[in-house]
Amino acid sequence: MDAIRWDFSFDVVVAGSGAAGMSAALTSHFEGLEVLIVEKAARMGGSTAVSGGAVWIPLNADSAGAGHPDSHEEVWEYLSGTVGEASPADMKRAFLRAGPAMYDYMASREAFKLAARTYSPDYYPDLPGAAMGGRALDPVEFDGRKLGKRFRELRDPLREFLVLGGMMVNITDVHHLLGAGRSPKSFLHGARLVLRYWADRLRGYHRGTRLLLGNSLAAQLFHSVVRQGVPYWLESPIRAIHQDGWGRVLGVAVERRGAVVNIQARRGVVIATGGFPWNEALRGQHYPKPTGPWSMAPRDNEGQGIELALAAGAAMGTGHVSPAFWAPVSILERREGGPLRYPHLVWDRAKPGLIAVDASGKRFVNESASYHEFVKAMYGADPAPAIPAYLVCDHDFIEKWGLGLALPGGRPRRHLIDAGYLIRGDSLEDLARRLGLDAAALSATVKRYNDMAKDGVDWDFGKGGTAYNRYLGAPGHLPNPCLGPLAKPPFYAVRVYAGDIGTACGISVNEHAQALTAEGATIPGLYVVGNDMQSVMGGAYPGPGITLGPGLTFGWVAGRHLARAYSQQHQQENQS
Repeated sequence: MDAIRWDFSFDVVVAGSGAAGMSAALTSHFEGLEVLIVEKAARMGGSTAVSGGAVWIPLNADSAGAGHPDSHEEVWEYLSGTVGEASPADMKRAFLRAGPAMYDYMASREAFKLAARTYSPDYYPDLPGAAMGGRALDPVEFDGRKLGKRFRELRDPLREFLVLGGMMVNITDVHHLLGAGRSPKSFLHGARLVLRYWADRLRGYHRGTRLLLGNSLAAQLFHSVVRQGVPYWLESPIRAIHQDGWGRVLGVAVERRGAVVNIQARRGVVIATGGFPWNEALRGQHYPKPTGPWSMAPRDNEGQGIELALAAGAAMGTGHVSPAFWAPVSILERREGGPLRYPHLVWDRAKPGLIAVDASGKRFVNESASYHEFVKAMYGADPAPAIPAYLVCDHDFIEKWGLGLALPGGRPRRHLIDAGYLIRGDSLEDLARRLGLDAAALSATVKRYNDMAKDGVDWDFGKGGTAYNRYLGAPGHLPNPCLGPLAKPPFYAVRVYAGDIGTACGISVNEHAQALTAEGATIPGLYVVGNDMQSVMGGAYPGPGITLGPGLTFGWVAGRHLARAYSQQHQQENQS
């Protein structure tokens, strides 16, 4: 092949700036390598910045302090029951071995600060080895002002995580804001949040600088990138991977400022571009039917990294039980600004007084199951997939809890009704007519549900039957925090679709995050992490944070392996 004219040269080039990409970049830097991050979007943070931010790291150093001492035997038993053969045993072992080490390594270098949850059940708490807390960690609150002018280079969170047009809130904040008129403690909590927010806006920030959830994690990692002096290029998509005649990766071609430049990667390239949820062709190839543009992942995640890795000789992973990490999504079609998608993750579905029905007007799922299980049930509904499905509630429910984009507490909803997002009926029969459902079937479904709610036991689907279900229900609501009647008109509904929060199938890698060919051989110099990598969970969803936990971990693994390869080669050169 003709000699490549290199415009720039680094030890490592990382494509993508989510948690996995920044973990790989920071680790490579900490290990003494020269690193460049290239990011397709105009802002840093990737999917991480718009996520809930949970990080699942079993056996982490803080789990015992959170009241949940963990053991390898327990977590292995749990993964065997939830993931099983959907993921190779050596990959699961690599994750359990490297995850705690990554956490200690990054925390000691102040790359991020996380806090273990004192109570947060794994998603299948009745299975052997499940934990009631400790394995999931949350990013601590981060002050975006530490980024200075670079704060605008951080991807904004989802609008659904914002109030007042730009203030981030978590579940605790929401409870206080909703109770501000009843509790002096809640009023003071809410007042402090609002005053801080308006002070930020008066200082010229485009949104609040009190960062939470995944936006905090992305900001912490980005702050570390800036503090460490790791260079990064925004609006610079990777266009090609350069290889020699033996297949070794030499570098990449990147589009920057209207021109394509060649960047030598002396040690290797890390692909971390966020999977393919917005690649219609790949989605059509790997997703079940029907599928559509329903993802909550950033629109930039179009699978370029995976396509380039495939072109370089890598192979897609196999054996997974699901191609994506699912979430039911409702969609507001706006006249301006395009569709607005809302992920029904943890707020409304598990609360008492809501049911989900299919096109026949019948329930098909435990509404308080994990978002992943909910969509699996949508696809598995009989006799046809429940896509769309309908979340149905009454007046009291929507006033107390809201429904998707419809906020509680008497907030305006007419615009949502006029747009067709929120469907309102004066009676169940009227609601059924507006939804195109069989009125008699919907009424019979609600009657049976209400009868079960009186006794607190869902004999049909088990809503509220596990610790995880009840964790998301209404505290203090007895006898079942997830069951309550639908009784008071008017009644409301939203349509939900089979959305996702990212892809689970990706490039096959080994325990060092090296890309593999279909024959299982490594491609020298090519590493794949994050949602571009075949999930170590095999498309199963054992607990909160099973994308970010492995993403951070295998980014760290890649960076360490690149550094070891560098050290070994450097030692050999000195001896020769």
